Amino acid sequence: MKYFSLGQQWVLFALAFFLLGILTLKFYYQPSPPSSEGFVKEVVVEVSGEVLNPGIYLFQNPPTLGEAIERAGGLKEKAQLDALSSSTSLETGTLLVVGKESPQIHSSPPLLKGGRGGIEQDDLKIRISRMAAHKLIVFSIPLDLNRVSIEDLCLIPGIGESLAQKIINHRGRRRGFRSVEELKNVNGIGEKKFQSLKMYFAIKN
Repeated sequence: MKYFSLGQQWVLFALAFFLLGILTLKFYYQPSPPSSEGFVKEVVVEVSGEVLNPGIYLFQNPPTLGEAIERAGGLKEKAQLDALSSSTSLETGTLLVVGKESPQIHSSPPLLKGGRGGIEQDDLKIRISRMAAHKLIVFSIPLDLNRVSIEDLCLIPGIGESLAQKIINHRGRRRGFRSVEELKNVNGIGEKKFQSLKMYFAIKN
């Protein structure tokens, strides 16, 4: 029968004590959730078109139109934005398209706070709209339940074409959703499914 030396026994004792400590932390220690006051959600803005570095950019705070264009490297051509437009704040999920020709420049719904749907300056036009649904989902930005399409709905896990059509039909009958909770009134969406879907939607004014 093999016996352990005193040194080996101490090593085994230390190892057992270490494992016991790990198991204690695993089963009894619950880390406190991060404080919502200290959490800052990044603002996502996409800039495309006549800028030097088109792409999606993250900001710690809502950027102005001028700041978003500057982050994208600035305009390809020399042009000046007026003080009002360049200082207007953008919300997360905003898409800026800078181009020379944009026939729908004034038809897009404005995302500026107190601003217009488009700004024309020195033959350059900036269209302000919403990022594509699949990009919003990637960045965990809720989709507008009253504007989302069937195709967009089908991008969301747990929603197939049949359920997407039911959501659209319900929205049409009710002339829009007043709250995300109204999804529970759609046939096929119970409490469990609603809990898994609600994070993907919001109601925009």
